Amino acid sequence: MKTLRALLAAGVLTFGALGASAQILIGQTAGMTGSVAAGVNETIAGARLLIDSVNAQGGINGEKIEVLRMDDGFDVQRAAENARVLIEDKKVVALFMSRGTPHSQAIIPWLDKYDVALIGPSTGAMALHKPLQRHVFNVRSTYQREAEKAVQHLLTIGMTRIAVVHVSDSFGKDALEGAMTGFSKGKATPLVVLPADRDKPDYAAIVPKITAGNAQAVVWLGSGTAVVNGIKALRAAGSSAQVVTLSNNASAGFIKELGDASGGVIVTQVFPNERSIGQPMVKEALALARASGKNEVSPAALEGFASAKVLVEALRRAGPKPTRAKVMAALESIRNYDLGGMELSYSPQDHSGLEYAELSIISEGRFKR
Repeated sequence: MKTLRALLAAGVLTFGALGASAQILIGQTAGMTGSVAAGVNETIAGARLLIDSVNAQGGINGEKIEVLRMDDGFDVQRAAENARVLIEDKKVVALFMSRGTPHSQAIIPWLDKYDVALIGPSTGAMALHKPLQRHVFNVRSTYQREAEKAVQHLLTIGMTRIAVVHVSDSFGKDALEGAMTGFSKGKATPLVVLPADRDKPDYAAIVPKITAGNAQAVVWLGSGTAVVNGIKALRAAGSSAQVVTLSNNASAGFIKELGDASGGVIVTQVFPNERSIGQPMVKEALALARASGKNEVSPAALEGFASAKVLVEALRRAGPKPTRAKVMAALESIRNYDLGGMELSYSPQDHSGLEYAELSIISEGRFKR
C-alpha cells in the first residue's frame, strides 16, 4: 500500500505485473485527465485487455509487462518532462501510446538522445510519418488521409458550403492540409476556414462566421471537450449543419459528452467496426472484454488493443531481457504482421503502419457504419 501511495503521489500509475520479480518496463505519458481524458482512458483500457491477458499466461519469455503511466494532462511541456523521467530515471525499454501531435513531437528529442522506440502514438500526424522519425513506430492511419476522405464524402453527396474549424497547433495544421487536399481534388473551396485556440476556443467568434454563410457542413478538426462544446454552441445558434470530426474523437466518452447533440455527427475511423466479429482482431478484443465483464469495446479501445499487439510482438521478437536496441531492431524486422485481418509492416525506411480509414455516424448513442 505504501508503494502504491508513493506512485500516486509521484503522478505515476502502473498496470501489468507490479511486484513481479522479472518485468519488462514500458513507459507511457498521455492526458489521462483533461480535455482528451475520455479517449485516452479508453485506449489504455483496450491496450490493457491484451497486456493483462499476456501477463496472465506468464508474460513474454517468463517476464511480465509492466506499463508505467504518467498523466500529462494534455500539456505539451508535461509530456516532454514525463518522457524524460520515464527514459532517464525509470529506465523503460520503450515508450507507448503518447497522445497528441505537439505532445508526441516534444517527446522525440528524448527518444533520439537515448535510442528509445515510441510504439503506437495515438495521433495521425503526418510529421510522425514523413520525414521518417527513426524512433517512432506508427500503428494507425494519418489525420491527413482521414480529413481528405471526410471532405471528399461531403462533396460527393452534394454539399458545397463547407466550413472548416481547426485547432491552432501542429495537429490542426496537419489535419487542415488533408482537408484542403480533399477540396483541391474535388475542385472546390471551403466556405470559411477558422482557427481555434486549443485550450479556450472562442465559440462566440467562431460560430457566427459559420452560420453567416449558412454552412451545410462543418469539418471540425480538434480534440475532445473543445469539439464537444463547439458542436453544442453550433446547435444552440440554430445551425443544423452536418458536423464531421476525426478519429481522435472516436470514443464512447465523446458521444456521452455530446449528449443530445451527438445524433448525426460523422466521425472518421481508422480501424474496422468495433462490433464486426468477422474481423479476427475485433473478435479477439471482444472476447477479452467480455471475459473481464464488459460487453463491448469502443473504437478508441480497439486502437489501444492494436497498438498493444504491436508492442507485444516487438517484445517477443526482441527475446529474453529485451533492451532498447533489441526492441528497435525487433520493430524494424516486422513484415506483414497479421494483427487479425489487418497486416502491418515496418522497415528502416518506413514506420507508417496501417492506412485504413472510413466514416461512421453517431446514431442512438453509438458509432454506426
